[in-house]
Amino acid sequence: MRIRADVLRTYQSIHTWTGILTGLLLFIAFYAGALTMFKPQIEQWAIPSNQQLAQVPSERLDELITQALSQYDKAREGFIISFDENESPMKWYEHGGGRGIRLDDQLRHASLTERGEIITQMSSTNELGTLIDQLHRTAGIIGKVGHEDLGVIVLGVAALLYFLALVSGVIILLPTLVKNLFALRQNKGSNRLWLDSHNLVGIISLPFHIIIAWTVIVFAFHDFFYGGLGIVYGDKPLFERPVRSNVEYSITELPSMATYRQQLSAMTHGYKIVSMAFSNLSTTNPALAVEVKTDGQIMRGGYSDFIYLNPYTFAVQFNTLNQASEGAYGPIVNSLFALHFGNYAGDFGRWMYFAFGLLGAFLFYSGNLLWLEKRRKKQAEQQASTRFMASLTIGVCLGSMLGVSFAILVTKWLYLVTHQVNSHYLACYYVIFFGAIIYSFVRNPALAAIHILKLLALVCALIPVSTLISPLFAPSESIAYASLGPVDMVALIFAICFYFCAQKVYKRAYFGERNSIWALSNAGT
Repeated sequence: MRIRADVLRTYQSIHTWTGILTGLLLFIAFYAGALTMFKPQIEQWAIPSNQQLAQVPSERLDELITQALSQYDKAREGFIISFDENESPMKWYEHGGGRGIRLDDQLRHASLTERGEIITQMSSTNELGTLIDQLHRTAGIIGKVGHEDLGVIVLGVAALLYFLALVSGVIILLPTLVKNLFALRQNKGSNRLWLDSHNLVGIISLPFHIIIAWTVIVFAFHDFFYGGLGIVYGDKPLFERPVRSNVEYSITELPSMATYRQQLSAMTHGYKIVSMAFSNLSTTNPALAVEVKTDGQIMRGGYSDFIYLNPYTFAVQFNTLNQASEGAYGPIVNSLFALHFGNYAGDFGRWMYFAFGLLGAFLFYSGNLLWLEKRRKKQAEQQASTRFMASLTIGVCLGSMLGVSFAILVTKWLYLVTHQVNSHYLACYYVIFFGAIIYSFVRNPALAAIHILKLLALVCALIPVSTLISPLFAPSESIAYASLGPVDMVALIFAICFYFCAQKVYKRAYFGERNSIWALSNAGT
């Protein structure tokens, strides 16, 4: 296919500058997004097993609820029933609660002894998975615009530019697409190999990237979209609001758990009930949020669907299940969420999105490296702007990965000294992240890349080691937690990959092209 040279140059310029302007932010978002595919597993791994109480048989839940409501005032305001074997059967917030992220929430867990007596214990919430997800949504940018995170808006703009980069990149490749798509030309130098890898990853994962780009734009600017619709609809509300009741309910009228299961059975056919969250029980506006999940079907949430109903009358106020009765709007919105979260194909789909997320991060990282090499070749000597971008690329990309890895590493150790671990996660991430950026500017970017990659390998390797040895330092009454899980095994694989990358960067720095921005002399060590 032939395309005029001037047209190709125009699209080359669009592709280059949209990529440069958004690449570093999108690298953070994609890397963190890959990890959030297994957010529940990360949080389960992070919470020590001794913070959860033993489950009780479903027929004894009413007994547990009755005792808790009679003895604890906070439980009467609202509580959560969990059916997960790895979680306490009942818990409620002694401090905090509700929507949003808070780092100091306090939970009371409750269960029954064999003799039917209630037992409780306090714990803080663990927000490790939520904070990684927040990093994915905002790229770590702090601040608010109205009720929306500033980082979400910035990433929405970045996604729009990113879509332009995708389209322009495809146009650039069209003339040689069939001939060179799978050609990884190692014999023509490392730059050519990087370019071939960049093009291959971009084309193969193009549908995924288009989905992510457009869904991010919708998520970021949905308020603006609704505002535009408001001009069309005028004073007529876009969504039907439920009629507020004047009836004040009493917690003594709460139905049994068997009644709830019977009422929900028709709506949740094919779904598994994960939890039931009760709130505002002694008011005119009581609520029950039922979390359900299934495999192989579209879900509105990242990991589950929800049904919101009145806990006394069972009147459904809203649900996210993909039902035909919701009309066209519901399935469309559900599809947008499911396409972004990758929850429509079970565990296989999550692993695919995990891989695509990592490949997306590679796409932005390699794009910056290719731009740096191209700039260097057009100049007689390396300019300060080129060195600045090289240091920024290394600091931001490798620093974000190191910050997340270090926050995961310290989890097991933080629980030995404090139960308020969430604020420490933030400190760990931002200190490591900005420390890596400063280091990459103080030292040569190539040398910084070698050192940070080796440190990444070490930190990831220490994650499973910490899982195994941290129980040895726990109080004697604590339950040992020394089994390696999927989080540990993935961390070990990452450690091997980072060490391999460090060796490759070292080889290129000392034995590669001497005029490259990544070249080092022996004196540079």
